[in-house]
Amino acid sequence: MSDVREDVQSDEMVLDEGVQEQIEATDQAEEPEELGAPSLSAAIEALLLLADEPMSIVALAQATRQTTDEVESAVRALVVEYDQAIRGFDLREIAGGWRYYTRADCSPVVERYVLDGQQARLTQASLETLAVIAYRQPVTRGRVGAVRGVNVDGVIRTLIARGLIEEAGHEDESQAILYRTTSTFLERLGIASLDDLPPLAEHLPDLADLEDVLDSVAFGD
Repeated sequence: MSDVREDVQSDEMVLDEGVQEQIEATDQAEEPEELGAPSLSAAIEALLLLADEPMSIVALAQATRQTTDEVESAVRALVVEYDQAIRGFDLREIAGGWRYYTRADCSPVVERYVLDGQQARLTQASLETLAVIAYRQPVTRGRVGAVRGVNVDGVIRTLIARGLIEEAGHEDESQAILYRTTSTFLERLGIASLDDLPPLAEHLPDLADLEDVLDSVAFGD
């Protein structure tokens, strides 16, 4: 009888050890990876500034390699931080994701800037961005930014406000917004269609290798 009891206890110990090992393995598998940024909040801010569309908590967690609970807590903290600091922007949840927006009480100054900009000449950054879109449309904001090597969110908004580009649906794979030029763009250039655009290398020597660069960038192609 004593031998049977010892065998049962031995089996229970083996079982307990096996369960413990499984729990430890699970904990190790769920342990977040190295962030790759000064802080989780900084990583989230960088991703939201780059994203074409609102990013969900799950998407942010996958990108930062952190848990959804940690990411959601960090996002909520940013919302409070921006609101208390009375920044010119806020972080809002919309369509199942998070995105930066201009504060409603800043609308007058933003509208004035946009309207004044209608009469101003395009900057070099705007011209280069417009060229990328014109010669490779429809194209995502991410691909345009990759070619120029900078964030083009502000430039894209300016070009839309001036009626030179518009949204043209979404990319099948990533669902990122596609952009194309408008009829106003053609009118400003004095051409009837995109087929009448001049050769790229001849008139934009600084962007002569644009096609090769675009083809080498892995943004949906």
